[in-house]
Amino acid sequence: MKKTLIIIKNILVGLIVVVAVGMMVFTVFSMNTFNRNDRSILGYKLYIVLSDSMSKTDFSAGDLIIVKNISDFTELKEGDIISYTSQNIDNFGETVTHKIRRAATDEYGNPGFITYGTTTDTDDEKVVTYPYILGIYKTSIPKVGTFFNFLKTTPGYIICILLPFLILILSQGINCVKLFKKYKQEQLEEINQEKEELRKEREKSQEMMAELLELKKQLKQKEEVAIINSQPIETAASEDSDTSQD
Repeated sequence: MKKTLIIIKNILVGLIVVVAVGMMVFTVFSMNTFNRNDRSILGYKLYIVLSDSMSKTDFSAGDLIIVKNISDFTELKEGDIISYTSQNIDNFGETVTHKIRRAATDEYGNPGFITYGTTTDTDDEKVVTYPYILGIYKTSIPKVGTFFNFLKTTPGYIICILLPFLILILSQGINCVKLFKKYKQEQLEEINQEKEELRKEREKSQEMMAELLELKKQLKQKEEVAIINSQPIETAASEDSDTSQD
């Protein structure tokens, strides 16, 4: 059971790491590519849709659209959806993505297209001439732009980036504390083991000393016995000597 809980915890920590790193990579990537007319990836630009002018047929506000660079504008035709830099008075300079209604020329005779939003079906104010066309619409990813805009807010940053990293740091901090406690416990066990070994060695030394003392005592007793046993023999020898002199 304990092993299962450890595996689950490691999986959750791994997911948090993936999410946190993923959010950071996504933030850096999106900041440098979304809504940038001067940036493209393999010939594609990425834009966040800001209005519902095309929501009736193709994409809605908050979606991320993928637009392909195009070099030959004469290939564009009625029904294609293009992104362009608006020259209209109400949204001058903004990036707009609308459908082509038909080819046309502006008041100066420059070729371009009449565009419109499918939701209102109303033609845009100005003819979109070639120099202002950014590319042709290919596909969209729903609500990625909404998430990106949320990520740029303070709550979005806290929830999607700061909180996962704080959880990760807290988790690693707890692991460090546990490892430190385990290290101290192992040190204490090693010290106790060394003390026990020293105690056993001391007891063994004391036993050896007691045995040596006992052996020394026995040797001394034997020497005393030998001395006692040798005294009558000397006396008898002395008596025999006296008798022979007489």
